Amino acid sequence: MHKEVLRGWGLQKDGILCRLGMIFTTTAPSLVRVFPMSHSPSDPFLSLVIPAYNEESRLPDTLTTILDYLGQQPYTWEIVVADDGSFDATAAIVRDVAAQSGANIRVLNLPHRGKGWAVRNGMLAAQGQYRCLCDADISMPIAQLTRLLPSDEFDGADIVIGSREANGAQRIGEPARRHLMGRVFNALTRLLAVPGIADTQCGFKMFSARAAEVLFPLQTIDGFCFDVELLFLARRLGFSVTEVGIDWHWRAESKVNFLRDTYQMMCDLLLIRWHWFTGHYQRDRVCVDIDAKSNDR
Repeated sequence: MHKEVLRGWGLQKDGILCRLGMIFTTTAPSLVRVFPMSHSPSDPFLSLVIPAYNEESRLPDTLTTILDYLGQQPYTWEIVVADDGSFDATAAIVRDVAAQSGANIRVLNLPHRGKGWAVRNGMLAAQGQYRCLCDADISMPIAQLTRLLPSDEFDGADIVIGSREANGAQRIGEPARRHLMGRVFNALTRLLAVPGIADTQCGFKMFSARAAEVLFPLQTIDGFCFDVELLFLARRLGFSVTEVGIDWHWRAESKVNFLRDTYQMMCDLLLIRWHWFTGHYQRDRVCVDIDAKSNDR
């Protein structure tokens, strides 16, 4: 591992990025710019990022439930709805709720490319010290958001993910066939990408601002397997990943097509490994200094 950082510049050897002022290296050095991250004291404590595609039927109740909860919390917050090219009234509903409530809610109008694409844009547009992915169906009760936030148990964790398999988790109303398919896919993800993580696909994940601003620019997968790619990269870059059990309610109106999307996700698993093997993640990437102290070394 090469550890030289020269006043904002680092050496990269066909490796990947910097982490706490370090450059992970393999061969063939090349210069990569290290940009220090800056955050304003006025930035919210929490950003809730909701990817949405044709969610006009669910968003009114979802946003009302979330606003009722966040309005009782002692910290500052924002809601970012990343609209993945919806052709219904999704964006209009978000704007109406924002106008009527006066809450810190905004919508990103994006071309349609997939859930991963929407999450990536939402996370990079967010400004919170902590940025939480929250599915539009809020299949995890929103009050359990506190399980993902910093606590005595998880203080300092870079990424905390809601898990339907960790201690204390409950799956409520899930069909046995759906559960079996999910466990088969997870076995493959542990084999090929992220050993030791029991549930990569639950739609509730908390990222520190530092982790989000390093990982999401690297994301290449626009579909449902984006979670695995991010966790794979997080492991490679030394970010801490913690699973915490949550209550998860099956929603019959899920947009996942299990045969089609499971096949695509398996292909994406192989693509992640291929991208890593061929150095795709290193190509034309910007390195982010996530530790201001590194500029003083």
